[in-house]
Amino acid sequence: MKRHSMSSTPPTAQSGVALVVVMLILLVVVVLGVGGAQIALLSERTARYDRDYLIASQAAEAALMDAEFDIRGPNTSTDSRTAQFAPGNDGIFVSGCSSSSTTRGLCQPYPDTAKPVWARVDFLDTSTSAPTVEFGAFTGRIFDAGSGIRPARAPRYIIELIDDQAPGNNAAGGQVPKMYRVTAMGFGPRVDVQVVLQMVFRKEKG
Repeated sequence: MKRHSMSSTPPTAQSGVALVVVMLILLVVVVLGVGGAQIALLSERTARYDRDYLIASQAAEAALMDAEFDIRGPNTSTDSRTAQFAPGNDGIFVSGCSSSSTTRGLCQPYPDTAKPVWARVDFLDTSTSAPTVEFGAFTGRIFDAGSGIRPARAPRYIIELIDDQAPGNNAAGGQVPKMYRVTAMGFGPRVDVQVVLQMVFRKEKG
């Protein structure tokens, strides 16, 4: 009686294929894990930036409100500041922005139109000769700033004197009334997070 032997694939070949498959699966798992970690990190950074941007925006809005109190008066720091916004008192608004004590931050648009004054002024300057007004400088109001999840420093603003372009204000031969354009910069928990807001304010007569 003859016996026929049956050939089979060597075990070493099967184990080699299985090893390749396992390595490919591990590679896919690692790629997915790294991708998930990057997405989570990006989401965390985005959330932190949104928070910092919101803090800076609220600080800039607070500065606009402080400027409104500054224009309306009366101011707690100096009575002479209120006189700067009296009707017809246009002379103290010089080209550029003033850095003197009672006229600090009061600006007249540059005669050229290449770049507006609010885009040229340095809002990061906090020296005694800064051309911008720090929150509360003339109103006596307090702003909570410092380390932690709050603005790194108090916001600052400038006030420009501009023509009131409302209908009927540009009559021939008449004096065009004035209004004020306020530009404010607020800061986030880091100084490099900055938001600039503007408003146009018309002071009530009387």
